[in-house]
Amino acid sequence: MHDTLTAAPRPYDADSPLAHLLDMVQAVGQPTEDEQRDDAVTAAAHHVYNAYPDTLAKVLYAMDWTGHPALHSPGFAFEPSATAWLDGGLWLHHTLRLSEADGAVDVLTLIVPCTCGRGYTDIVLDCEDMLIEILAELRPTHGKSVHDDNLGDCRTVRPVAPLGRPLAVV
Repeated sequence: MHDTLTAAPRPYDADSPLAHLLDMVQAVGQPTEDEQRDDAVTAAAHHVYNAYPDTLAKVLYAMDWTGHPALHSPGFAFEPSATAWLDGGLWLHHTLRLSEADGAVDVLTLIVPCTCGRGYTDIVLDCEDMLIEILAELRPTHGKSVHDDNLGDCRTVRPVAPLGRPLAVV
């Protein structure tokens, strides 16, 4: 009878290149949260510098980005990301989406406050021309996304209640 708890013998020598490579992988482990933050900032700055040379690259620098580590929980996983504050309530969010089919794809999202004051609209930017078009639309409202309660395009943000007080229903 075969004992299922017995490890199979190694099919390679203990001093072989494969043994050394497998030992290296075990020693390296996963990147730390600080390494993930640094990598996210580097990826965001690199993407902006290359894909948005006439707009964002002229006003944002690597030090303007804040890195965030990956988040993993049952039911969801988020890649490391970086955010940059543009002022007036506008943010940029960058992440690298990883997939077996496409590899790593840069995803840059502009997060814009709504004119209603209760939420935000997120716009995934495909290219610099799209960014320029969106900024032209936002200019008359000073960087606010025109909000129509009937469209449901605003992600409502509930204000935080002061300590000891219940939150009023909006």
